[in-house]
Amino acid sequence: MTGRALTRRTVLRTLGAGAAATAFMPWLSDEGLAAFAHIQAAKAPPRPRVLSVPQYATVEALVEAIIPADERSPGAREARVADYVDLLLSEAEDAVKQEWLDGLTALDVDATRRFGAPFVRLDPGQLDALLADLSRSERTAQKSPLEAFFAMTKQATVQGYYTSEIGIHKELRYKGNQLLAEFTGCQTQDGKDCPYCGQKAEGR
Repeated sequence: MTGRALTRRTVLRTLGAGAAATAFMPWLSDEGLAAFAHIQAAKAPPRPRVLSVPQYATVEALVEAIIPADERSPGAREARVADYVDLLLSEAEDAVKQEWLDGLTALDVDATRRFGAPFVRLDPGQLDALLADLSRSERTAQKSPLEAFFAMTKQATVQGYYTSEIGIHKELRYKGNQLLAEFTGCQTQDGKDCPYCGQKAEGR
């Protein structure tokens, strides 16, 4: 999603502001985390517990638009973040579950009204336009139901991605507990690519 308004850096930078004005998204239970780890390891076809097949496809497209694959690591689709969301909904209270299902319906209604196609069939330019509009309310307390759903989805997407094997080891480059003789800060702050974390310098 190079060049889009939403990138990994902007998602993480604005998450706190967006999440502050929306419903709190819980983390998965230990049982849910174990199920999520199994899904990733098995690489089995999706078998959602709460979402229908079309709803799962919409969530998969939405989370990939939020954290897309790039030159550093795979995106939310390959990290199975849609499965994380489905597991989260399987543990959620009925009101939260219904809010998500209503949000998915509203997303498709808005996409169809604006572009004549459901969300999963939007082209990159249409995706950019729709998600950029939904992001404009991030720093405000007043949100439409669809804007609140999008903020909630971003929060869950970041949680799921950075709980996944891909997010932890390929994006964050976590290698387990290791003794470090010294800690060297990320050198992207000095205008060059970092040889330690792999992050590219801003603007490159």
